[in-house]
Amino acid sequence: MRKSFPYILAACSALALVGCGSDDDENDNNDGDNGGETPVVETPSSIALSFVGRYSTGQFDESAAEIPAYDAASQRVFIVNAEKGMVDVLDLADPANPSLIDTIDGGNVLAGGEVNSVAVHDGVVALAIEADLKTDNGAVAFYNADDLSMISSVGVGAQPDMLTFTPDGAYVLAANEGEPSDDYSVDPEGSIAVINLADMANPVATIADFTAFNGDAATLKANGVRIYGPGASVAQDLEPEYIAVSADSATAWAILQENNAFARIDIASATVEEIVPLGFKDHSVEANNFGSGNGLDTSDEDGEINIANFAGVRGLYLPDAMAAYDVDGMTYLVTANEGDARAWGEDNDAYWAGDASQGFVEEFRVKHLVHSDGFDRRANDDLPPQLRELAAGGLLNPETFAYCGASAGDAGDCRDDEVLGRLNITWTMGYRQNADGTPVMFDAAGSESASGDRLMYDNLYSYGARSFSIWDESGSLIWDSGDAIEQHLASDECMLGSARDIPCKDYFNSAHDEGDSMDSRSDAKGPEPEGVTIGQIGEKTFAFVGLERMGGIMIYDITDPEAPVFMDYFNAREDWATEDAESILDTIGDLGPEGLVFISAEDSPTDEALLVVGNEVSGTTAVYQIDQSFE
Repeated sequence: MRKSFPYILAACSALALVGCGSDDDENDNNDGDNGGETPVVETPSSIALSFVGRYSTGQFDESAAEIPAYDAASQRVFIVNAEKGMVDVLDLADPANPSLIDTIDGGNVLAGGEVNSVAVHDGVVALAIEADLKTDNGAVAFYNADDLSMISSVGVGAQPDMLTFTPDGAYVLAANEGEPSDDYSVDPEGSIAVINLADMANPVATIADFTAFNGDAATLKANGVRIYGPGASVAQDLEPEYIAVSADSATAWAILQENNAFARIDIASATVEEIVPLGFKDHSVEANNFGSGNGLDTSDEDGEINIANFAGVRGLYLPDAMAAYDVDGMTYLVTANEGDARAWGEDNDAYWAGDASQGFVEEFRVKHLVHSDGFDRRANDDLPPQLRELAAGGLLNPETFAYCGASAGDAGDCRDDEVLGRLNITWTMGYRQNADGTPVMFDAAGSESASGDRLMYDNLYSYGARSFSIWDESGSLIWDSGDAIEQHLASDECMLGSARDIPCKDYFNSAHDEGDSMDSRSDAKGPEPEGVTIGQIGEKTFAFVGLERMGGIMIYDITDPEAPVFMDYFNAREDWATEDAESILDTIGDLGPEGLVFISAEDSPTDEALLVVGNEVSGTTAVYQIDQSFE
């Protein structure tokens, strides 16, 4: 029988992203500052989610609710409202009815500035504030959680995004993403701001940058780090996305999403020690080493669930959110493998007309990449001029892709919409290259020729691994969920809605901003795992993974990082059939989970563990209860 049970544990937030460890001996009586004994923490056999309440901004598809953070003393949720460019402050004293108290405006720190992220530690709220011109340097500001008075601020690098306190509260780290301007004419360096809080009134920011790696571009590329922005140095091309911190507050790891890598940072010296490539998932493998398959559904046009294996198709992990936890003194990193393409200047007609100086777009469909007539048929439509500068057309390796009819000079049925044709891939990888990185050229008939003008694609690289992964602190893959997320959404056991009465498979791989759109995301990252946070209950550690497109939260018991166990999938979206989702915003539920924060029973206003989720499409901040079962 499932029941809810109060317990004491360390809170892990989606912003703090630090390990949550319990005492080795739960029955050890320690006289702490409160003079009491450490209570015994019961360990559930399983957990699940149930809906409690939500706050709605009434803004549809405006990113009006993104990243949440929680302050236990004031019982307040701080949620990034990108539509306002501010932080909404919600009263969570009654989780069934969260209410808006106030807002914090980053423009008071930087004129025209917008808040990208928020974190909370011991009554202090930290805001990452992007400058009005995103390529300019931003700032991090600090506020008191109880009265919202400003404490201080400090300048950081360009486009500060995710930020987190170290577990000991001594530092705040901010990921300065440093995205380029739309036309790529300005490309700031990415970096990590390490902010010393010894004097909260006068915080000191030290920038951990990547300039030391500028001479290592060839080696990094050879190892699998994606460095490919036009004219960019290594430091300019690396774009930190998310940060996780070790339990001892000594080491941080920063996801470099578009680069398919992470950086390891020594916090005390504010130094980037290493850049680690994450590699790819081989979608030809029917059974991986972790107890699941590596298949995927590649088509949004067949109207069916077709999770299959495809030789020559590789999924780049390209994680978004990351969390860290400790097991026996070792740090493990949990990533939500969303996938992300560089797409700058895509709204600029001059770019699509052939002016490569006006942007850079790497995404392309397989059917257009390997059409026998070459690339020019897509001119003034979706043909990236940088691709056209590289070659006049593309071919598929007939040995690798023979299974779908590829032959020399002809992609065969591989181009069909029901096979690989609709799949979005990056044109920047997978083609055969010379030792110096230049492409090996082929003629239209598929023969290697110095006078040829075609690329030969030996492999196709898609975006995201449609999974979440666990890595050790050196970047070795310990476990990956494979195709388990898509398989669950396709199963008879999976049900949607607060009452769990709507079959998931009827709306498999649906979009988050549409009504009945079954299968519409299969060509583009599938359910798109994006957010992750961690919570410890008794002796078990759980990962909560938000699926951006399909929506909902997956829960896994990750106590043993080599053998996670599925616990639950909960999706509070109520209406899946109404074509215009915006028209029923008041009743549709939660669309597009972005950030998550775990609230322990100790810190909860109800004495029950909660999960708070920011939903960017529905503009809702949802509150779910974590129900526990005991054998």
